[in-house]
Amino acid sequence: MHTTDAPRRTPQRSDARSYRSRILAVARRKLRDDPDASLDSIAQAAGVARRTLYGHFANRQALIAELTQEAAQALQPALAATRIPSADPLEAMARMALTAWAVGDQYRMLISFGRRHLGQEAIRATLAPAREEAIATIRRGQHAGVFADHVPAPVLAQALEALMLALAEENSASTWADPTGEAAATAFLVAAGVAPQIASRQVRAVLREQVALMRP
Repeated sequence: MHTTDAPRRTPQRSDARSYRSRILAVARRKLRDDPDASLDSIAQAAGVARRTLYGHFANRQALIAELTQEAAQALQPALAATRIPSADPLEAMARMALTAWAVGDQYRMLISFGRRHLGQEAIRATLAPAREEAIATIRRGQHAGVFADHVPAPVLAQALEALMLALAEENSASTWADPTGEAAATAFLVAAGVAPQIASRQVRAVLREQVALMRP
């Protein structure tokens, strides 16, 4: 009996994972294009029955919570991929800001949704690993005289995080657009205490490098 039952359950689990992945992918796109998109419209766009969607996500909050975790999981490898151990604090922070902006482009709607449905603490918890890296980099920069040291590194990191979230939320809610993240990353470094011209030059240097790496 056990031998004949096992093969039947495996496709069911595979189908369930496929449905879940499809729902999340469609929800990310639908909510980015229409923040008021209903769960029913997401189910229809994903090509699944309502009961299938509700079987995976009991309500809108559960779906947004899952997308928030997905964003956190996407951020960590992205930061690791762009990290250069030999980079000075200024370059390291520019890379971090640009990477966070690029990942956030897919999940920007979660900022306003997350604050409304999950609470500020949930968003802060999601960003905790990136924040710890930022704190370490800020400390190095403060020691080197690159970043402002009028407040401790953890406090400055939280202020910079709030600035980046505000810029991302404004970018999704208005006609202002910053597709490459150049303006946001420059503002990020300036808020950290870097002179505007130096901040702009560093951000552009990293962007030029990224473009060069993408060329065949």
